[in-house]
Amino acid sequence: MGKIDLITIIIIGANILVSLKGFNDFSFFEKYKFNIGGIRRGEQVRMLSSGFLHVDEMHLFFNMFTLYFFADEVIYYLGSVNFLLVYFGSLIVGNLLSFYFHKNEYHYSAVGASGAVTGVLYAAILLNPDMKLFMIFIPIPIPAYLFGIGYLLYSIYGMKKRSGNIGHDAHFGGAIGGYVITLILASWLFTENTLMVILLAIPIVILYVMRKTGKI
Repeated sequence: MGKIDLITIIIIGANILVSLKGFNDFSFFEKYKFNIGGIRRGEQVRMLSSGFLHVDEMHLFFNMFTLYFFADEVIYYLGSVNFLLVYFGSLIVGNLLSFYFHKNEYHYSAVGASGAVTGVLYAAILLNPDMKLFMIFIPIPIPAYLFGIGYLLYSIYGMKKRSGNIGHDAHFGGAIGGYVITLILASWLFTENTLMVILLAIPIVILYVMRKTGKI
């Protein structure tokens, strides 16, 4: 796929610049973070701006590091414009799901590009199901689709248990966004990667059933 695409550089650069501004300007951070109360007051820009803010340098690094590895995979298959649709679509869907789950928690807040990055990750898995992932704590490469399914199942567990200070719902929403948008843009996946389309849908169906039955 060659060197890193210009669009990837621009997205990473925008995240770094906005996050650095947020690190050093508390009022800027508070004005543009995802906040239920603010959104319910009509400050819809938070649905987008919060995706470019991060809690700290490590949070920013992890998201941008992940994006660096998977963005160009999506650009290679779908092109730059469609990559942007996946990225921003996943960001918005992630925040919409987070808003849905926390709509009555007036003070709930969150920041980070995790929803968008997770959407890009799942798009890459759909487009290249033979891709292998190398994890620091696992000595052998694992199929990307196993990681994808496992991660969504873990997100469901985190949403149910509300474990840690992690926006599991935004991650899950981002994955749904990446999944749906990619299938719309690359409908050939239904015939060429049918099994993968079905497998990656399983956690989404599980979440839907759990929500409808009041278990989450």
